[in-house]
Amino acid sequence: MIKKLVNILFGRSGQTGTGVTQKPESKKAEQRQPQPAAEANRRSRRGADKAGADKAGADKSGAEKNSAHKSSAEKTRESARGRSGEHSSAQSRHELPAALRKLDLRNVRVVAREDHAISRRDISPNALKVLYRLNEAGFQAFLVGGGVRDLLLGGHPKDFDISTDATPEDVREVFRNSRIIGRRFKIAHVRFGQEIIEVTTFRAHHEIETEVEEGESRRHIRDLDSAHSSTGMILRDNVYGSINDDAVRRDFTVNALYYTANGFWLLDFVDGLSDIENRLIRMIGDPETRYKEDPVRILRAIRLAAKLDFKIHKDTEAPIARLATLLESISPARLFDETVKLFTGGQAEATFELLRRYKVADYLFKPTLRCLGDKNSTDSRLVQLALQNTDKRLADGKSVTPAFLYAALLWPAMQATLREQFPDRLAPLSVMQDAATDTILEQLRFTAIPKRFTAVMREIWELQWRMQPQSRKLVESVIAHPRFRAAYDFLLLREESGEQLDDAGDWWTRFQVADRSEQEVMIEALSNVKAPRKRRRKPKTSSATRVEQVSE
Repeated sequence: MIKKLVNILFGRSGQTGTGVTQKPESKKAEQRQPQPAAEANRRSRRGADKAGADKAGADKSGAEKNSAHKSSAEKTRESARGRSGEHSSAQSRHELPAALRKLDLRNVRVVAREDHAISRRDISPNALKVLYRLNEAGFQAFLVGGGVRDLLLGGHPKDFDISTDATPEDVREVFRNSRIIGRRFKIAHVRFGQEIIEVTTFRAHHEIETEVEEGESRRHIRDLDSAHSSTGMILRDNVYGSINDDAVRRDFTVNALYYTANGFWLLDFVDGLSDIENRLIRMIGDPETRYKEDPVRILRAIRLAAKLDFKIHKDTEAPIARLATLLESISPARLFDETVKLFTGGQAEATFELLRRYKVADYLFKPTLRCLGDKNSTDSRLVQLALQNTDKRLADGKSVTPAFLYAALLWPAMQATLREQFPDRLAPLSVMQDAATDTILEQLRFTAIPKRFTAVMREIWELQWRMQPQSRKLVESVIAHPRFRAAYDFLLLREESGEQLDDAGDWWTRFQVADRSEQEVMIEALSNVKAPRKRRRKPKTSSATRVEQVSE
């Protein structure tokens, strides 16, 4: 009876003073308590934490009432706040699963299931399957990275990454549906139909032993686990270590939170929970060194700041503009993938603004930036509208294609070329095709664009020349074109940006909603003035072919 009374007064899962929150005794580790009991335990923990130190006990009921209106993410951050993370007490360690007690959890925030907002219902069943099977095989396995961060913020992540002490070869043995990819950073992909769960082995810091000079062949480092360039960029990163090593090797504190299915604990090694609470993007370690190790971290910092509406910490922010030139050492193919991530996270407009503010856009879209000096110009307005349209489509659950995005981003550069040759009139289609080729080729120096996207870009651009309704044949060929819808949307963006197109967008809008008889009337009303007959030119290597050769 006395023991029950003590549990009621002080709670069984309160803070022990060592930074570890003890788990409640229950048959299932993740089973939630009934609401009244859970509320009583929360009151007990607050009372125990404040006993003898907080004279504002009279306000406790009001604070509890307000806390009921807080989001689940805020509750998680508040519960983790102030924990020291020291684990010298054998009593506190006793509540952790045996596998976790083997870890070095000194100076680590450890948050029990009832004190964080992550639920298995919001995690991919396949990701959970990987966690459980790795645990059953005797390995440590944790959900980590952006998936944990977004769950704490109340989001619904689509991608889940797992970090483990199993090597890629071990993962391959456990999962027959997996394959090992990567040379610079070897990882395992476990495939479940269309879903891929990325599994990485705990990485450790490694000293510079093999250094490759700029321009030097990298063939001799192909089978090495560790190698750096002379500028400090990591060329091989396959030195494995512990979870503690792995945490400090990650890029930002908000991405270094580890969730385990073994007791459903949350581990915070680098104070990431505090940075989530303060809405900060903070680099782990010395920012300049970390940017030199992988310059793409510059783009990730900007992408996360825009996506989460977080501020970049002043120390993390300071070197960005100065070190942006390091992006020139990244392959155009990798930069293309990164730009797609930048603009498909739901905050494309804010991301582009940050890229320009930090002088990073110069190394991604230099041909475009030359044309965007005046914020009120039609070119600037078109790019802005295209980015806004992308954000709206994603918010509505619609798909977006890099082809349309790049068509909009590069349109000002191509138009600038045409205006130099034809300042007072519309350039012939053949001239536009050559200008399109030159524009795409110049962009390929910064970001590689796969051929399947450049082909669509060219079709969208060419249809802009054919969408001035002049004859029945032209109208019928345009409306039947597979890229008509994309070209029509692009035409509307051009008109909205301020381009004078003789109300072509309005004509096509009315034509699509009209019935067949009304369409016939609209076609009959078109001008009978024929376009000038074009002279056949001698066949030559097509501009599209040149672009395809470079894209490949």
